[in-house]
Amino acid sequence: MHGNKNRCCNIICIYIYLYMKLKEAIKQGSFSNEYQKLVVNIIFTGNWITQRNNEKLKQFGLTVQQYNVLRILRGQHPNPASVNLIIERMLDKMSNASRIVDKLEQKKLATRAFCKDDRRKVNVVITEKGMKLLDEIDKEQKDWLKAYHTLSKSEAEELNNLLDKLRTEINNQKK
Repeated sequence: MHGNKNRCCNIICIYIYLYMKLKEAIKQGSFSNEYQKLVVNIIFTGNWITQRNNEKLKQFGLTVQQYNVLRILRGQHPNPASVNLIIERMLDKMSNASRIVDKLEQKKLATRAFCKDDRRKVNVVITEKGMKLLDEIDKEQKDWLKAYHTLSKSEAEELNNLLDKLRTEINNQKK
């Protein structure tokens, strides 16, 4: 019981800390309700994480979107990925996958080839250079992720579950 009390206190302290920082960061005095604050906080925090990741990836000459596509291609390796498959799996659905593949091809991190069965379909494969770059980033990323260890493992699991629940429930409302 005592552990749960401490855990609740920790979550409340983190919540108050983030709430104060959010209000200061966006210069907003108050929110109309907790749900409005939640949405603003998720957007703000998502953008903040993206900006941090862009800063980290800049040393490797990549954007977050390029990194995402390389990881998708590595997951498909040694099989090719169609541009449509890449689009389906991208984290940022607003990104132009074809343009990102162009950039990766210019950097020799991916190659593109027309499908033998359907000349309109383009297949993309990660190159050895792309694989090596991801290996380098993986080594560095372990240190980057330590910044998020301000949350305990159980808090991170709880936050992941809550975010999954939010997306699932909202998506189910559409149907």
